Amino acid sequence: MKIAAGQCRNLRGVSVPSTLKIGPFAVDPPVVLAPMAGITNVAFRQLCRQYGAGLYVCEMITARALVERDAMTMHMITFDEGESPRSMQLYGVDPRNVGEATKMIVDENLADHMDMNFGCPVPKVTRKGGGAALPYKRELFRQIVRAAVRNAGDMPVTVKFRIGIDDDHLTYLDAGRIAQDEGAQAVALHARTASQRYSGKADWSAIARLKEAVTSIPVLGNGDIFSAQDALDMVAETGCDGVVVGRGCLGRPWLFRDLQAAFRGEPIPEGPNLGEVAEVLSRHARLLAAHDGEHKGLRDLRKHMAWYWHGFPVGGDTRRAFAMVSSLQELDDLIGTLDKAVPFPENAEGPRGRQGSSAKVVLPEGWLDDPEDATVPSGADLMHSGG
Repeated sequence: MKIAAGQCRNLRGVSVPSTLKIGPFAVDPPVVLAPMAGITNVAFRQLCRQYGAGLYVCEMITARALVERDAMTMHMITFDEGESPRSMQLYGVDPRNVGEATKMIVDENLADHMDMNFGCPVPKVTRKGGGAALPYKRELFRQIVRAAVRNAGDMPVTVKFRIGIDDDHLTYLDAGRIAQDEGAQAVALHARTASQRYSGKADWSAIARLKEAVTSIPVLGNGDIFSAQDALDMVAETGCDGVVVGRGCLGRPWLFRDLQAAFRGEPIPEGPNLGEVAEVLSRHARLLAAHDGEHKGLRDLRKHMAWYWHGFPVGGDTRRAFAMVSSLQELDDLIGTLDKAVPFPENAEGPRGRQGSSAKVVLPEGWLDDPEDATVPSGADLMHSGG
Protein backbone atom coordinates (compact mmCIF):
# COMPACT_ATOMS: atom_id res chain seq x y z
CA MET A 1 0.00 0.00 0.00
CA LYS A 2 1.35 3.40 -0.97
CA ILE A 3 1.66 5.79 1.96
CA ALA A 4 0.25 9.23 1.20
CA ALA A 5 2.01 12.41 2.20
CA GLY A 6 1.39 13.23 5.85
CA GLN A 7 0.72 9.59 6.69
CA CYS A 8 2.61 6.82 8.47
CA ARG A 9 2.16 3.13 9.18
CA ASN A 10 0.71 2.06 12.51
CA LEU A 11 1.82 -1.06 14.35
CA ARG A 12 -0.51 -3.20 12.24
CA GLY A 13 1.18 -2.03 9.04
CA VAL A 14 -1.83 0.03 7.99
CA SER A 15 -1.24 3.45 6.43
CA VAL A 16 -2.84 6.03 8.74
CA PRO A 17 -2.65 9.82 9.01
CA SER A 18 0.03 11.28 11.24
CA THR A 19 -1.33 13.64 13.88
CA LEU A 20 -3.99 15.88 12.35
CA LYS A 21 -3.44 19.62 12.78
CA ILE A 22 -6.31 22.08 12.64
CA GLY A 23 -4.77 25.48 13.02
CA PRO A 24 -2.61 25.31 16.17
CA PHE A 25 -4.43 22.27 17.53
CA ALA A 26 -3.13 18.72 17.28
CA VAL A 27 -6.01 16.26 16.90
CA ASP A 28 -4.77 12.87 18.08
CA PRO A 29 -6.19 10.46 17.15
CA PRO A 30 -7.33 12.11 13.88
CA VAL A 31 -10.96 11.55 14.85
CA VAL A 32 -13.68 14.20 15.16
CA LEU A 33 -17.01 13.80 16.93
CA ALA A 34 -19.52 15.19 14.44
CA PRO A 35 -21.94 17.86 15.64
CA MET A 36 -25.38 16.25 15.99
CA ALA A 37 -28.54 18.15 16.92
CA GLY A 38 -29.90 17.08 20.28
CA ILE A 39 -26.91 14.78 20.86
CA THR A 40 -23.52 16.48 21.15
CA ASN A 41 -24.27 18.65 24.16
CA VAL A 42 -21.67 19.07 26.90
CA ALA A 43 -22.75 15.83 28.61
CA PHE A 44 -22.28 13.57 25.60
CA ARG A 45 -19.04 15.29 24.64
CA GLN A 46 -17.65 14.55 28.10
CA LEU A 47 -18.37 10.86 27.59
CA CYS A 48 -16.66 10.84 24.21
CA ARG A 49 -13.64 12.68 25.60
CA GLN A 50 -13.33 10.03 28.29
CA TYR A 51 -12.89 7.43 25.55
CA GLY A 52 -10.49 9.33 23.36
CA ALA A 53 -12.07 11.40 20.58
CA GLY A 54 -9.59 13.92 19.22
CA LEU A 55 -11.97 16.85 18.66
CA TYR A 56 -15.52 17.22 19.96
CA VAL A 57 -17.92 19.55 18.18
CA CYS A 58 -21.00 20.94 19.94
CA GLU A 59 -24.49 21.07 18.49
CA MET A 60 -25.20 23.46 15.63
CA ILE A 61 -25.45 27.08 16.77
CA THR A 62 -27.33 29.59 14.63
CA ALA A 63 -25.41 32.80 13.93
CA ARG A 64 -28.44 35.04 14.33
CA ALA A 65 -29.49 33.41 17.60
CA LEU A 66 -25.98 33.82 18.98
CA VAL A 67 -25.77 37.49 18.04
CA GLU A 68 -29.17 38.13 19.62
CA ARG A 69 -28.10 36.16 22.73
CA ASP A 70 -31.02 33.78 22.61
CA ALA A 71 -31.18 32.16 26.07
CA MET A 72 -31.37 28.57 24.80
CA THR A 73 -28.45 29.15 22.44
CA MET A 74 -26.30 30.65 25.19
CA HIS A 75 -27.02 27.56 27.32
CA MET A 76 -26.12 25.25 24.43
CA ILE A 77 -22.61 26.71 24.09
CA THR A 78 -21.65 25.44 27.54
CA PHE A 79 -18.26 23.73 27.55
CA ASP A 80 -16.77 21.53 30.24
CA GLU A 81 -13.91 23.03 32.23
CA GLY A 82 -11.41 20.55 30.79
CA GLU A 83 -12.67 20.66 27.20
CA SER A 84 -9.93 21.81 24.85
CA PRO A 85 -10.14 22.94 22.19
CA ARG A 86 -13.69 24.19 22.64
CA SER A 87 -15.29 23.51 19.28
CA MET A 88 -18.48 25.22 18.10
CA GLN A 89 -20.43 24.61 14.88
CA LEU A 90 -22.01 27.71 13.38
CA TYR A 91 -24.91 27.83 10.92
CA GLY A 92 -25.71 30.88 8.86
CA VAL A 93 -26.80 32.02 5.38
CA ASP A 94 -26.12 35.74 5.71
CA PRO A 95 -22.46 36.80 5.57
CA ARG A 96 -23.15 39.77 7.82
CA ASN A 97 -24.70 37.65 10.59
CA VAL A 98 -21.94 35.06 10.29
CA GLY A 99 -19.29 37.76 10.51
CA GLU A 100 -20.91 39.32 13.58
CA ALA A 101 -21.33 35.96 15.28
CA THR A 102 -17.71 35.01 14.59
CA LYS A 103 -16.46 38.30 15.95
CA MET A 104 -18.57 37.77 19.08
CA ILE A 105 -17.10 34.29 19.55
CA VAL A 106 -13.59 35.70 19.36
CA ASP A 107 -14.15 38.87 21.40
CA GLU A 108 -15.92 37.04 24.21
CA ASN A 109 -13.68 33.94 24.07
CA LEU A 110 -16.65 31.61 23.56
CA ALA A 111 -14.75 28.92 21.61
CA ASP A 112 -11.32 27.96 20.30
CA HIS A 113 -12.39 26.46 16.96
CA MET A 114 -15.36 27.08 14.70
CA ASP A 115 -16.84 24.63 12.21
CA MET A 116 -19.33 25.83 9.59
CA ASN A 117 -22.45 23.82 8.75
CA PHE A 118 -23.24 23.39 5.07
CA GLY A 119 -24.39 19.80 5.34
CA CYS A 120 -27.81 19.78 6.99
CA PRO A 121 -30.38 18.03 4.70
CA VAL A 122 -33.45 18.77 6.84
CA PRO A 123 -36.32 20.20 4.71
CA LYS A 124 -37.00 23.12 7.07
CA VAL A 125 -33.39 24.22 6.43
CA THR A 126 -32.98 23.49 2.71
CA ARG A 127 -36.34 25.00 1.75
CA LYS A 128 -34.89 28.34 2.83
CA GLY A 129 -31.61 27.82 1.04
CA GLY A 130 -29.57 26.80 4.08
CA GLY A 131 -27.52 23.76 4.99
CA ALA A 132 -26.72 21.39 2.14
CA ALA A 133 -28.56 23.62 -0.34
CA LEU A 134 -26.27 26.60 0.11
CA PRO A 135 -22.99 25.50 -1.54
CA TYR A 136 -24.82 25.45 -4.87
CA LYS A 137 -24.77 29.25 -4.64
CA ARG A 138 -21.00 29.46 -5.05
CA GLU A 139 -20.59 33.21 -4.58
CA LEU A 140 -22.82 33.35 -1.51
CA PHE A 141 -20.98 30.35 -0.07
CA ARG A 142 -17.67 32.13 -0.69
CA GLN A 143 -18.87 35.32 1.00
CA ILE A 144 -20.05 33.41 4.09
CA VAL A 145 -16.78 31.51 4.51
CA ARG A 146 -14.83 34.72 3.90
CA ALA A 147 -16.85 36.58 6.55
CA ALA A 148 -16.12 33.84 9.08
CA VAL A 149 -12.41 33.56 8.37
CA ARG A 150 -11.77 37.31 8.28
CA ASN A 151 -13.48 37.82 11.64
CA ALA A 152 -11.97 34.74 13.28
CA GLY A 153 -8.49 36.16 13.83
CA ASP A 154 -6.28 33.30 15.03
CA MET A 155 -9.23 30.99 15.68
CA PRO A 156 -9.26 28.22 13.05
CA VAL A 157 -12.37 27.89 10.90
CA THR A 158 -13.31 24.59 9.23
CA VAL A 159 -16.10 23.83 6.79
CA LYS A 160 -18.33 20.75 6.53
CA PHE A 161 -20.53 19.98 3.52
CA ARG A 162 -22.13 17.16 1.51
CA ILE A 163 -21.48 15.90 -2.01
CA GLY A 164 -24.27 18.07 -3.33
CA ILE A 165 -28.01 18.56 -3.50
CA ASP A 166 -28.58 15.42 -5.58
CA ASP A 167 -26.76 13.41 -8.24
CA ASP A 168 -27.49 16.11 -10.83
CA HIS A 169 -26.23 18.99 -8.69
CA LEU A 170 -22.87 18.09 -7.14
CA THR A 171 -21.16 20.91 -5.27
CA TYR A 172 -18.41 19.40 -3.12
CA LEU A 173 -15.37 20.03 -5.34
CA ASP A 174 -16.21 23.71 -5.80
CA ALA A 175 -17.02 24.01 -2.09
CA GLY A 176 -13.71 22.47 -1.11
CA ARG A 177 -11.68 24.70 -3.40
CA ILE A 178 -13.53 27.84 -2.28
CA ALA A 179 -13.11 26.99 1.41
CA GLN A 180 -9.40 26.38 0.85
CA ASP A 181 -9.00 29.64 -1.10
CA GLU A 182 -10.81 31.66 1.58
CA GLY A 183 -8.59 30.46 4.41
CA ALA A 184 -10.45 27.55 6.02
CA GLN A 185 -8.12 25.32 8.02
CA ALA A 186 -9.78 22.03 7.00
CA VAL A 187 -12.82 20.68 5.17
CA ALA A 188 -14.99 17.68 5.99
CA LEU A 189 -17.16 15.83 3.50
CA HIS A 190 -20.22 13.81 4.41
CA ALA A 191 -20.14 11.54 1.40
CA ARG A 192 -23.86 11.64 0.66
CA THR A 193 -26.06 14.07 -1.21
CA ALA A 194 -28.78 16.02 0.57
CA SER A 195 -31.38 13.92 -1.25
CA GLN A 196 -29.92 10.77 0.30
CA ARG A 197 -30.21 12.24 3.77
CA TYR A 198 -28.84 9.32 5.84
CA SER A 199 -29.97 6.48 3.59
CA GLY A 200 -28.00 4.20 1.32
CA LYS A 201 -24.22 4.00 1.31
CA ALA A 202 -21.82 6.89 1.61
CA ASP A 203 -19.74 7.34 -1.55
CA TRP A 204 -16.21 7.29 -0.17
CA SER A 205 -14.78 7.75 -3.67
CA ALA A 206 -15.98 11.37 -3.47
CA ILE A 207 -13.72 11.86 -0.42
CA ALA A 208 -10.78 10.64 -2.51
CA ARG A 209 -11.66 13.07 -5.30
CA LEU A 210 -11.95 15.94 -2.84
CA LYS A 211 -8.55 15.01 -1.39
CA GLU A 212 -7.08 15.29 -4.91
CA ALA A 213 -8.71 18.70 -5.44
CA VAL A 214 -7.94 20.22 -2.04
CA THR A 215 -4.22 19.95 -1.44
CA SER A 216 -3.13 22.59 1.06
CA ILE A 217 -5.44 21.85 4.02
CA PRO A 218 -6.63 18.62 5.67
CA VAL A 219 -9.59 16.77 4.16
CA LEU A 220 -11.73 14.76 6.59
CA GLY A 221 -14.11 11.97 5.64
CA ASN A 222 -17.56 11.37 7.12
CA GLY A 223 -20.15 8.69 6.46
CA ASP A 224 -20.69 5.06 7.50
CA ILE A 225 -18.02 4.77 10.17
CA PHE A 226 -19.64 2.30 12.52
CA SER A 227 -16.49 0.49 13.66
CA ALA A 228 -12.77 1.08 14.03
CA GLN A 229 -12.16 -1.00 10.92
CA ASP A 230 -14.48 1.27 8.94
CA ALA A 231 -12.24 4.22 9.81
CA LEU A 232 -9.10 2.41 8.70
CA ASP A 233 -10.84 1.34 5.49
CA MET A 234 -11.91 4.92 4.74
CA VAL A 235 -8.37 6.22 5.20
CA ALA A 236 -6.94 3.42 3.06
CA GLU A 237 -9.46 3.96 0.26
CA THR A 238 -9.48 7.75 0.18
CA GLY A 239 -6.20 9.03 1.63
CA CYS A 240 -8.17 11.40 3.88
CA ASP A 241 -6.39 13.11 6.77
CA GLY A 242 -8.89 12.13 9.44
CA VAL A 243 -12.40 10.87 10.02
CA VAL A 244 -15.59 12.41 11.37
CA VAL A 245 -17.86 10.09 13.36
CA GLY A 246 -21.56 10.76 13.79
CA ARG A 247 -24.25 8.10 14.11
CA GLY A 248 -21.73 5.33 14.77
CA CYS A 249 -21.15 6.51 18.34
CA LEU A 250 -24.81 6.82 19.34
CA GLY A 251 -25.22 4.78 22.49
CA ARG A 252 -21.62 3.74 22.01
CA PRO A 253 -19.16 6.46 23.09
CA TRP A 254 -16.52 3.74 23.61
CA LEU A 255 -16.20 3.63 19.81
CA PHE A 256 -13.62 6.39 20.25
CA ARG A 257 -11.52 4.10 22.43
CA ASP A 258 -11.60 1.54 19.61
CA LEU A 259 -10.68 4.18 17.04
CA GLN A 260 -7.76 5.37 19.15
CA ALA A 261 -6.45 1.81 19.36
CA ALA A 262 -6.94 1.26 15.62
CA PHE A 263 -4.99 4.35 14.62
CA ARG A 264 -2.16 3.33 16.94
CA GLY A 265 -2.13 -0.22 15.62
CA GLU A 266 -3.10 -1.68 18.98
CA PRO A 267 -5.59 -4.51 19.56
CA ILE A 268 -9.21 -3.36 19.54
CA PRO A 269 -10.63 -3.76 23.07
CA GLU A 270 -13.50 -6.15 23.61
CA GLY A 271 -16.93 -4.57 23.70
CA PRO A 272 -18.34 -3.80 27.15
CA ASN A 273 -20.69 -6.23 28.84
CA LEU A 274 -24.19 -5.16 29.81
CA GLY A 275 -23.09 -4.01 33.25
CA GLU A 276 -20.41 -1.77 31.79
CA VAL A 277 -22.89 -0.30 29.29
CA ALA A 278 -25.25 0.40 32.18
CA GLU A 279 -22.45 2.25 33.99
CA VAL A 280 -21.87 4.44 30.91
CA LEU A 281 -25.61 5.12 30.68
CA SER A 282 -25.70 6.07 34.35
CA ARG A 283 -22.80 8.48 33.91
CA HIS A 284 -24.49 9.98 30.85
CA ALA A 285 -27.65 10.51 32.90
CA ARG A 286 -25.81 12.29 35.68
CA LEU A 287 -23.93 14.53 33.28
CA LEU A 288 -27.21 15.50 31.59
CA ALA A 289 -28.84 16.15 34.98
CA ALA A 290 -25.95 18.41 35.95
CA HIS A 291 -26.31 20.35 32.69
CA ASP A 292 -30.09 20.59 32.33
CA GLY A 293 -31.55 19.58 35.70
CA GLU A 294 -32.75 16.09 36.54
CA HIS A 295 -36.20 16.29 34.96
CA LYS A 296 -35.12 17.72 31.63
CA GLY A 297 -31.87 15.76 31.55
CA LEU A 298 -33.58 12.40 32.05
CA ARG A 299 -36.19 13.27 29.45
CA ASP A 300 -33.38 14.01 27.00
CA LEU A 301 -31.72 10.69 27.86
CA ARG A 302 -34.75 8.70 26.71
CA LYS A 303 -33.84 8.91 23.02
CA HIS A 304 -30.48 7.31 23.76
CA MET A 305 -31.93 4.19 25.41
CA ALA A 306 -32.50 2.07 22.30
CA TRP A 307 -29.00 2.90 21.09
CA TYR A 308 -27.39 1.78 24.35
CA TRP A 309 -29.31 -1.52 24.41
CA HIS A 310 -28.86 -2.16 20.67
CA GLY A 311 -28.21 -5.90 20.21
CA PHE A 312 -28.46 -6.77 23.90
CA PRO A 313 -31.17 -9.21 25.10
CA VAL A 314 -33.09 -6.57 27.05
CA GLY A 315 -36.81 -7.44 27.05
CA GLY A 316 -39.50 -5.26 25.55
CA ASP A 317 -41.07 -4.31 28.87
CA THR A 318 -37.70 -3.33 30.30
CA ARG A 319 -36.85 -1.31 27.20
CA ARG A 320 -40.15 0.54 27.43
CA ALA A 321 -39.55 1.29 31.10
CA PHE A 322 -36.11 2.71 30.31
CA ALA A 323 -37.63 4.81 27.53
CA MET A 324 -40.00 6.42 30.04
CA VAL A 325 -37.51 6.99 32.86
CA SER A 326 -37.95 10.32 34.65
CA SER A 327 -35.53 10.32 37.60
CA LEU A 328 -32.06 9.12 38.51
CA GLN A 329 -33.48 6.85 41.20
CA GLU A 330 -35.85 5.25 38.72
CA LEU A 331 -32.93 4.74 36.34
CA ASP A 332 -30.81 3.14 39.06
CA ASP A 333 -33.66 0.82 40.02
CA LEU A 334 -34.09 -0.33 36.41
CA ILE A 335 -30.35 -0.86 35.99
CA GLY A 336 -30.50 -3.05 39.08
CA THR A 337 -32.79 -5.49 37.26
CA LEU A 338 -30.30 -6.16 34.43
CA ASP A 339 -28.07 -9.21 34.12
CA LYS A 340 -24.81 -7.29 34.10
CA ALA A 341 -22.69 -10.28 33.04
CA VAL A 342 -24.26 -10.49 29.56
CA PRO A 343 -21.36 -10.09 27.09
CA PHE A 344 -21.27 -7.57 24.28
CA PRO A 345 -23.19 -9.13 21.36
CA GLU A 346 -21.84 -9.25 17.82
CA ASN A 347 -25.04 -7.75 16.43
CA ALA A 348 -24.53 -4.62 18.54
CA GLU A 349 -22.13 -3.40 15.85
CA GLY A 350 -23.22 -1.77 12.61
CA PRO A 351 -25.52 1.09 11.59
CA ARG A 352 -27.60 2.91 14.16
CA GLY A 353 -29.51 6.14 14.35
CA ARG A 354 -31.69 7.67 11.66
CA GLN A 355 -31.48 6.27 8.16
CA GLY A 356 -34.81 6.79 6.42
CA SER A 357 -35.03 6.96 2.66
CA SER A 358 -33.95 9.34 -0.06
CA ALA A 359 -36.26 12.16 -1.09
CA LYS A 360 -36.37 15.17 -3.34
CA VAL A 361 -34.70 18.13 -1.70
CA VAL A 362 -37.03 21.01 -0.96
CA LEU A 363 -35.48 24.25 -2.24
CA PRO A 364 -36.56 27.89 -2.56
CA GLU A 365 -38.29 28.68 -5.82
CA GLY A 366 -35.76 29.31 -8.57
CA TRP A 367 -32.84 28.24 -6.36
CA LEU A 368 -31.12 26.31 -9.15
CA ASP A 369 -31.43 29.08 -11.77
CA ASP A 370 -28.15 30.89 -11.12
CA PRO A 371 -25.34 29.39 -9.00
CA GLU A 372 -23.51 32.74 -8.99
CA ASP A 373 -26.43 34.64 -7.44
CA ALA A 374 -25.24 35.86 -4.02
CA THR A 375 -28.62 37.12 -2.82
CA VAL A 376 -29.26 36.09 0.77
CA PRO A 377 -32.39 33.91 0.77
CA SER A 378 -35.31 35.54 2.52
CA GLY A 379 -36.06 34.27 6.03
CA ALA A 380 -33.32 31.66 5.95
CA ASP A 381 -31.40 32.76 9.04
CA LEU A 382 -33.27 30.66 11.56
CA MET A 383 -33.28 31.73 15.18
CA HIS A 384 -33.44 28.19 16.54
CA SER A 385 -30.11 26.55 17.30
CA GLY A 386 -29.54 22.82 17.29
CA GLY A 387 -30.99 21.92 13.89
